[in-house]
Amino acid sequence: MKLTVRNLDDQEVGDIELADEVFGLPIRRDILARVVNWQLAKRRAGTHKTKGISEIQGTTRKPYKQKGTGRARQGSLRSPQFRGGATIFGPVVRSHEFSLQKKVRKLGLKTALSSKQRDGRLVVIDAAHVNEAKTKVLRDRFETLGWGSVLIIDGPVVEKNFLLAARNLPRVDVLPQQGANVYDILRRDTLVLTREAVQHLEARLK
Repeated sequence: MKLTVRNLDDQEVGDIELADEVFGLPIRRDILARVVNWQLAKRRAGTHKTKGISEIQGTTRKPYKQKGTGRARQGSLRSPQFRGGATIFGPVVRSHEFSLQKKVRKLGLKTALSSKQRDGRLVVIDAAHVNEAKTKVLRDRFETLGWGSVLIIDGPVVEKNFLLAARNLPRVDVLPQQGANVYDILRRDTLVLTREAVQHLEARLK
């Protein structure tokens, strides 16, 4: 499929042919959900922790005798039914990460790219380049282009001036092509790829 290539001044500068096997796949919501859940699970710290009964400080003495008081039998003041006692089956420090097959991750990325292309929210530019690292200048260009919530993916190396100018803009993300991922593509309204990014992504995903 063909797509018009623009520059940051919103001028047409040519066309580019997009590979159907990367940008023209049917939308699989189940695949997208699996990959996003896998990504978010990897990001979780897993540091929530509550104290078990062996970790509670306090006496090990039986609170009162077993029989004759008319009250329920108790064996420890550190039990969960007492104030300051343990938490039973509470969270422990652990990793939430799980494995996902490489072919599923690859299909998820291709599906995310295809979904943006199908919805008309995929833009290809010739290069992510600015002469000076001025956030105001880049923000004005984005407003002209109608890019409020946007992910910009460049080649293997993002130009330093462009990265510095964009990093303070809210709802604007800039990534090199090797950082392209399903979650960041889906969380922004518009996906912007440079020519170089298209070439690298197609070589990586074909």
